[in-house]
Parts: sequence; C-alpha cells; structure tokens
Amino acid sequence: MMRYLGVLCVALFTLCVLLLLKICLMRRAAREISWELENKLSDDTNTLMGISSRDSSMRRLAGEINRQLRVLNQERRRFQQGDRELKEAVTNISHDLRTPLTAISGYLDLLESEVSGRDASRYLSMIRNRIQMLTELTEELFRYSMITSTEDRQREWLTLNSVLEESLASYYAAFLQRNITPKISIPEEKAERFLSRSALMRIFGNIISNSLKYSDGDLSVVMKADGTILFANEAKALTPVLVGRLFDRFYTVETGCQSTGLGLAISKQLCERMGGHIQADYQDGRLLITLYFPKSPR
Repeated sequence: MMRYLGVLCVALFTLCVLLLLKICLMRRAAREISWELENKLSDDTNTLMGISSRDSSMRRLAGEINRQLRVLNQERRRFQQGDRELKEAVTNISHDLRTPLTAISGYLDLLESEVSGRDASRYLSMIRNRIQMLTELTEELFRYSMITSTEDRQREWLTLNSVLEESLASYYAAFLQRNITPKISIPEEKAERFLSRSALMRIFGNIISNSLKYSDGDLSVVMKADGTILFANEAKALTPVLVGRLFDRFYTVETGCQSTGLGLAISKQLCERMGGHIQADYQDGRLLITLYFPKSPR
C-alpha cells in the first residue's frame, strides 16, 4: 500500500512539475507575442511576428494575429497613399488658385479707381471682402498641406516663458483694436522644452487668433510652473458642442465667420507631432484652451 502511495505521489509531483513548466512556457510565449505585436504596431514594418513556442494553441494565436497584421498593413498603405495624394492635390490646387486671385485683386484695384457712387463702392467692398476671405483660405490650405506633409521641423531647447511672451507681444495691435487688455501670468521659473520654435510660435499664434475671434472682450493667459498654459476668455455665443469641434478641419461657427477653420486643426497637429497635448473646454460661458508639453530628457 505504501509503495502505491509513493508511486502516486511521484506521479502527482511529476504532473505538477510538467504543468508548471507548461504554464511558464505559455507565459513566455504570451510575452513574446505581446512584445512582437507592440514592435510591429510601432515600427510600421511589413514583417510578421514569430514565436519560439511549439504549443499549437499559441502558434494558432500568433497566426491569427499575423493575419490581422497583414490586413492592417494593407489598410495602412492604402491610407498613406490616399493621404499623400490628397495633400499633393490640396497643395497643387492652392498653388493654382493664387495666380487668378492675384489677378482679380489687381483688376479690382483698377475698377475702384474708375467707379464712383455709394452703391458701387458698397458692392466693390463686398467683392473685396470675399476675395480676401478666399485668399486667406487658399493660403491656409497651402500652409496646412505643407505642414502635414513635412517631417518634424528642426528642434532646439526653448524657454516656453519667453516664446509665449514674444507671441503675445506680436498681437499687441490686435488687442488694442479689439479693446482687449489681456491678463497674463507667467512664472519666473523657466520651463525648457525641446521643440521647434517656428511650430511653437504657430501654435501660440493660432490659439491667440482664435481667442480674438470668439472673445467677448477679455483674455486670460496663465502659465503654470510645470509648463501648462491656459488660455481663457468669455465666449457666450459658443456651446460645449461647438467647442468640441473647434479642432476639426474647416469647421467654423457663426461668430468666427472670417475664420478658415484650419488654425486650431494645424495647432493640434503640430502639438501632437511634438509630443504635446492640447484640448478645448467650455465652462460657465468661458472658452478654455489648455496646452502642455511634457519635459524632454536632456
């Protein structure tokens, strides 16, 4: 009896060891699959994953993931090709529109010098306004296509405080024209980030321009010690739904009728390309735009 019990204990012990070994091998295979999948998704590669495990279930799982990766790679290539063609088309169309718009503006100048009368002046003014809007839209389309089709711009170590001050100072005349006295709070502690100066100036400029369009007469700019920057202004004409779409391309609201609807979309794309975060909120009748760039390692 004791002999049988001993054999049974040995068999159970061996079975437990085999089960533990099986679990360890499956966990190892699962880690390999997870690591391989992460690499394939982040590296934009056409290679498929391979695992060292001989387990049929894990190999079937890897095979199914590889099948999905093939589909994903095909869709990614289709998207990249379509996106590239669209950007090239927008660039070409924007470039082609510049010449006739310039000619129309020139002929309009000549027409204004020849035509007199209150109604004629009013109609000419309306035509010039429409031409100006179309010209601005064409320029924004061109800039947008150029920004989205180029790689990251040259980066350098910047102090957010000073770039923000410079951007606000460049809008001094616009603030005076709108009778806006911005309330600005920038800490003395420097927040240094590894960013593109031109892209950062573009982001700040678009946000400030947007605030001028939708502001009811005020603007608050607060920069925190961690580098978070908050732009806030009264905007009673907006709603949470409208604010939620401010970053959509070509989207405008009535109060921003002179807008092309590309400014904040460009800011969002540039911000995310440099690893930052931007969001818009609407609280108690105030439009809040928050901008943040994480600290970059030296």
